[in-house]
Amino acid sequence: MPDTAARHSPSIPILVYHQISEAPPKGAPFRGLYVAPTAFARQMALLKLLGYEGLSMSALLPYLCGEKSGKVVGITFDDGYLNNLAHALPVLQRHGFSSTCYAVSNLLGKTNEWDRAIGIAQVPLMTADQLRLWVAGGQEVGSHTQNHVRLLKTDATTAQAEMTQDKAALENLLATPVQHFCYPYGEYAEPHVAMARQAGFQTVTTTRRGRCAVKGDLFELPRVPVVRSTSLPVFWLKIATAYEDRKNA
Repeated sequence: MPDTAARHSPSIPILVYHQISEAPPKGAPFRGLYVAPTAFARQMALLKLLGYEGLSMSALLPYLCGEKSGKVVGITFDDGYLNNLAHALPVLQRHGFSSTCYAVSNLLGKTNEWDRAIGIAQVPLMTADQLRLWVAGGQEVGSHTQNHVRLLKTDATTAQAEMTQDKAALENLLATPVQHFCYPYGEYAEPHVAMARQAGFQTVTTTRRGRCAVKGDLFELPRVPVVRSTSLPVFWLKIATAYEDRKNA
């Protein structure tokens, strides 16, 4: 017989955003990774209206572990773009939400240089001081490696250093623990999972689509992508139904 309890076990969505900014002209590479500030504001307002609490990975962890229950959504931002600070932070504060931004320590104050070769527009990343403003604003910083490397194309020693040294650098800058990691590009293998554990991270997020199972694997957490074309009805489907879970089926 089917496992009814497993089928109806609670699921927690972790949203993933990149840039909160107006999209570049039509035809620009990866234009979909931009979410307009007005769209982001509407999405957060809908979460609040529906009774959800938007949480950072640290605040979400007890829910993922089954130690707390409630109507919660994880909110994450990849890469540390300055437009997250400018456009997302005020909205998050307005609703009393927290979030986690995964930063790249060697590129603070620079641009998304890892995208340059494929023609993606170069956009400012937060400086160390701006990252401190993000934390002072009630938000959290996670690790995304020192240089936004492709772990699958990096030798083991370098991959381990990219994780541990990014964690240490961010902790030194912010004077606060950095306990959460995100695999750059969503690319990783089993050895990288072990490295993340050894580095002392508490959770690791991926780009695998879906909501998280309570008491599931904390080192390969799926997320729910929010992109430029995500309408408000689809946004609701992504968080409140099995819409994203089927994407990974």
